[in-house]
Amino acid sequence: MYAYILKRILLMIPLLLGITIVSFGVIHLAPGSPVEVETELSLKASAQARENLKKLYGLDKPLHIQYFEWLKRFLIFDFGKSFTDGKRVIDKIKERMPVTLVINLLSLILILLVAIPVGVLSATKQYSIFDKLTTVFVFIGFSTPTFWLALLLMIIFGVNLGWVPISGIQSIDVSEMSFFDRVFDWAKHLILPVGISAFGGIAGLSRYCRSSMLEVLRQDYIRTAKAKGLKESDIIIKHALRNALLPVVTILGLSVPGLIGGSVIFETIFSIPGMGQLFYSSAMSRDYPTIMGILVIGASLTLIGNLIADISYALLDPRIRIR
Repeated sequence: MYAYILKRILLMIPLLLGITIVSFGVIHLAPGSPVEVETELSLKASAQARENLKKLYGLDKPLHIQYFEWLKRFLIFDFGKSFTDGKRVIDKIKERMPVTLVINLLSLILILLVAIPVGVLSATKQYSIFDKLTTVFVFIGFSTPTFWLALLLMIIFGVNLGWVPISGIQSIDVSEMSFFDRVFDWAKHLILPVGISAFGGIAGLSRYCRSSMLEVLRQDYIRTAKAKGLKESDIIIKHALRNALLPVVTILGLSVPGLIGGSVIFETIFSIPGMGQLFYSSAMSRDYPTIMGILVIGASLTLIGNLIADISYALLDPRIRIR
């Protein structure tokens, strides 16, 4: 088991390196540059001023030299300074990361709490009204654009009904509230972002769980357990569910990139001060150091999520550990 984990960790190193190479190349090939963004509104900016900015940012060097200089800083966990405000990128990410991690963690918990029971019930009550309703829900979840759903729910529950806030993660007067009022205020602000972030994941994972559960329920050992007279609940929970969760764990690990990537959309829409909003504003201003810092952090979290999924898979299936 330890050898398997060590092997997976070592494989993450070249994969992360490849991600940095591709990301660095793509953001520099994108139209526009930090110098153009900063000087496009200034009619007095001379060609010499633009060249001075390029030298200041190190953009006058060949692309591969820029990458190796960035890589040397990255190896000592230094992402450089932001082009927009001169702050250290790592400090800006530290300010925003807790918000994004909390929202994604809550979304992941919500997906697990809803998707697995729904998938199991749909499988055990195949072709029932409940199964048909969840099938409709899955199709809606797959086909509904996240940004459109976010705007729709903001209009209905935030503007028309006024039940929940539609921007930020706390009220302006939060400093004057008691502890429980603050918690309730944060919860109200997070209802829509967390729910929308988890909506697509619930739809997809519940369908995967249903398919996996149906396959397990058709196995011979399940029929044998039924023939012995075991309770249906014991058969489902103790015998079928564990094996049915094997592909679900894999899919759950692969859903982590979607959650992190979706942060850019809903954090921008809801004006949430997280990494997603920071990434969007940095991309618009061509802030290369900040973009690379967020991409590397996001890629690392994705790889760690997949590693946890692989370890969970190995714990559930002893055959993986043997290999």
